[in-house]
Amino acid sequence: MTTQTRSTLIPSLRYRNAVAAIDWLGRAFGLQKNAVYMGENDTVAHAQLTYGGGMIMLGSVDNGSEYGKLMVQPDEIGHRETKGIYLVVPDADATYATAKAAGAEMVFDIRDMDYGGRGFTCRDLEGHLWSIGSYDPWQPEN
Repeated sequence: MTTQTRSTLIPSLRYRNAVAAIDWLGRAFGLQKNAVYMGENDTVAHAQLTYGGGMIMLGSVDNGSEYGKLMVQPDEIGHRETKGIYLVVPDADATYATAKAAGAEMVFDIRDMDYGGRGFTCRDLEGHLWSIGSYDPWQPEN
């Protein structure tokens, strides 16, 4: 029997057009739909997207939840963020190409990192920051 390690820390995001974001995150980064629960007026009440053993949760900004009222979008605060997401991928160059083709705004171009691996930072279709790279902090140093 294979045991899959699952993350116990799961970031969450809000999108104005969460349906489009779910599709975009799949095309750009390879995230897979785990669950999508629709709300009223074509909003997403709750969604779960996975990549390997990790997951993000997301929903629509205007889905009527109390939690959503605590969040702001990047364009409302000068495209600054109070959080960041790091996605570990096996091939940063390939993910860079798919993200760029999907229209990701590159903030830091792909490069070799001082601490190992290759990576880049981009904004998604609504301005959230994503750092993506081949550096895996769970792997022992050589």
